[in-house]
Amino acid sequence: MSKLVYLAGPIKGLSYEGSASWREYAKRELAKGGIVCLSPMRAKEFTKLHHELSEKLSESQLQIISDRGIATRDKWDVSRCDIVLSNLLGSEKISIGTMIEYGWASAFGKPIVTVIEERGEGKENIHEHAILRDLSGYRISTLESGLEIVRALFNY
Repeated sequence: MSKLVYLAGPIKGLSYEGSASWREYAKRELAKGGIVCLSPMRAKEFTKLHHELSEKLSESQLQIISDRGIATRDKWDVSRCDIVLSNLLGSEKISIGTMIEYGWASAFGKPIVTVIEERGEGKENIHEHAILRDLSGYRISTLESGLEIVRALFNY
């Protein structure tokens, strides 16, 4: 049986490191249990310098970061994963892409583990919404706890 987890969360407006670092950490930690992570940042390392190299990108690189390329791969990843782990901690802008991924995950019957600040703990997360609360099978306030939930779900 596969053990695939899609790593959802904000990307737009963040640096490559800002959007990839937590995903790399989750990937390393979950790999210890034979769990494979699907990151929307994979094969996009070249975007670290994208602003300087946009005219020098290959055709395939341009396709990977195109609107259609992003939507196609992310939807495919959500459709084939077993679980979606979404990290919304510290979000400053609503991530439209991540919210669409919640819809896909729900439509495909995938459990969603949402890592988000607890309600009533200071400033409320910008993603706080009734539909997000309802679609989240698990709501947890730390990434470590989110990883524990994922491990527990795969504990056959």
